[in-house]
Formats: sequence, structure tokens, C-alpha cells
Amino acid sequence: MKQRLKLRKSSNDAIKSKLLFVIRIHGSKDMHPRTRQILNKLRLRHILSGVFLKANEANLRMLLTVEPFITYGYPTSKSVRELVYKKGCGNIEKERTPLTDNNVIEQALGKYGIICLEDVVHEIATVGSHFKEVTSFLWPFKLKCPERRLQMKKKLYKEGGDAGNREDHINELIDKLN
Repeated sequence: MKQRLKLRKSSNDAIKSKLLFVIRIHGSKDMHPRTRQILNKLRLRHILSGVFLKANEANLRMLLTVEPFITYGYPTSKSVRELVYKKGCGNIEKERTPLTDNNVIEQALGKYGIICLEDVVHEIATVGSHFKEVTSFLWPFKLKCPERRLQMKKKLYKEGGDAGNREDHINELIDKLN
């Protein structure tokens, strides 16, 4: 009960942006089955894969549960644009398809009024009304390993590790992994 009250207090204070970018940084060693289930629900099945999420109480609760295995923060619109343009792939007939042509986007998301790559970026950056459809259309981002490897310690970012909430510092990590 005390933990729920603490979570509610901290989650209301912690939401600084409507958008989160979540990156899985640890493997499946020493992982509880419930943690694995949450990571699958978040579509973070591989190390160094990333997804965009809405910053709501339910998602923050899930992130706190799997915090030792992920890092997350509030991306800027510049970071969103770079990720979508460089690493963006769509889910077309359950296959990973690079977003090189606007016709691909128009066929998949045209019914929501999203016809080009810039519309996808805008919908994600502003957490628009069709955010869920756009993020489920996008395949999880495959990020590359940085030159200086992550410490791979399950310590929180605030305590000198890599896991947990990086807030605005996620943009620096996105630049390194992009």
C-alpha cells in the first residue's frame, strides 16, 4: 500500500513530458517471468532496441517494474526525427520494411490522415490522437552499440549506472546509439 502511494506521488511529479523513449540495456539473465512478460508487452525483446511510449501512470508503473533492464527518458523532437529518419522501419504484413517511400506510410496509415514521414514524426513528437496506431506500425528501433559500451550495471542512472530514468539525458544516449 505504501509503495502504491509513493508511486502515485512520484509519477505525478515525474511526468515532465507526454513522450518517453525506452531502451532495453540488459539481457535475460536473472529475469523473473513477469519482468520478461512486461518487456514483451513493451516490444523490447532484444538488447539495444527502443520504443516510444506515452508517459501515463500505467506505463510508468510497468517501467518501474522492469527498471533494472531498461533506461528511459524524455526525447526532444530532434531526437524523434533522427530516429525515425535513420532507423525507422514499418510493420507491413508482419515484415520489417524500411521507411524509404511515403507510399508505404500512406497505405498503412492513410486512413488516419498520416501520409508521409514528417506526419509520423509529428504524431510521435506531439503524442497526437493516433499515437498508438503510429507506434504499433513502427518496428522497434534497432540501435547500434556505442563506442564506449554501456557499463551494463543494473544500478540506477542517478547512482552512476545505466538503468532507470535519464530524463533529458536520453537525447545524448540516442545520439551515441544512432
